Amino acid sequence: MYGLQHAGYGGVRAGPGPGDATAAAVAAATLAGMTQFAARVLYFFASLIGRLPGAWQRRLGDAVATAWQRRDGREARVARVNLRLAYPELLPAEREQWQQAIVRTTARQAVETLRLWTRPHAENLNLLREQHGTELFDAALAAGKGLIVAAPHYGNWELLNQWLAARTPLAILYKPPESPVGEAFLNLVRADTDAGRVTQVRAEGAAVRQLWKRLNAGGVVGILPDQQPKAGDGEFAPFFGVEALTMTLLGRLAERTGAPVLFCYCERIDQHPDGPGFALRVEAAPPGIADPDPRRACAALNQAVERIARRDPAQYQWTYKRYTLRPSGDGRDNPYRAIETDRH
Repeated sequence: MYGLQHAGYGGVRAGPGPGDATAAAVAAATLAGMTQFAARVLYFFASLIGRLPGAWQRRLGDAVATAWQRRDGREARVARVNLRLAYPELLPAEREQWQQAIVRTTARQAVETLRLWTRPHAENLNLLREQHGTELFDAALAAGKGLIVAAPHYGNWELLNQWLAARTPLAILYKPPESPVGEAFLNLVRADTDAGRVTQVRAEGAAVRQLWKRLNAGGVVGILPDQQPKAGDGEFAPFFGVEALTMTLLGRLAERTGAPVLFCYCERIDQHPDGPGFALRVEAAPPGIADPDPRRACAALNQAVERIARRDPAQYQWTYKRYTLRPSGDGRDNPYRAIETDRH
């Protein structure tokens, strides 16, 4: 609402009055309160699922996967396109089997993440049946030169975050959800015992400076290296033989700060004497990851992610649209456009 219009010449309109600022503040506070309430409702239902026994959670995940398959949901369709691009050598029947395994694992991962978000972190870390390469992590911390943790979308990266936070304070770069409720929910589930040890850094303009400052101080940063950046913010490099827009941030940070890069992931184990769980793996990055040439650095980054993803394709996030943006002159369109308009 605006102040009254002056009756003088020109009909000059006054600017917003004090009442407008108050109304805007009340509206903003109301919206924030509603957002937090919605996030807490989501957390309540997430905790109900997260408290179920592990066997029940796996059955629930399988039921979700069956529903996705029957209605040919987004996850099933995106996985099918990605497999056609990344594994062109597969026969149609083989590709369909892989796609079903990916959808099933994705659904199970979604359900088990609710457990990780709503149970004590110390309890969650008991799911780590094996740990490999942790001496590399300890040595990097002891060196005090900073450390970049590259965590691909493989296995369960939420469990990895909790393991990292138990070992050292760190900053994690993340892409905020489009929904304010979604971001409030994520802040809620992650505001646990690790809240004082984990700094959430939004993937925005100021992120580079924050990460740079932490690395120069000998700190640790975590980056998901296989998310497609915005157009103009990355470099195209091969990923499973297909040009994929790849972040240059990780390589630039490694080159300019001298901080080592370690690839870390929690790989799902279905068969173990102690029951289903995860194997934590820490691996050194290829030397080219800090190459001053951005394309070579991105190629090394993608090579490392690809090697991990090939360990068990079902555990990689093939339900993500990794190849949406195409290089100039590539001659190929967005490979997902057809499935966005055609539900078969």
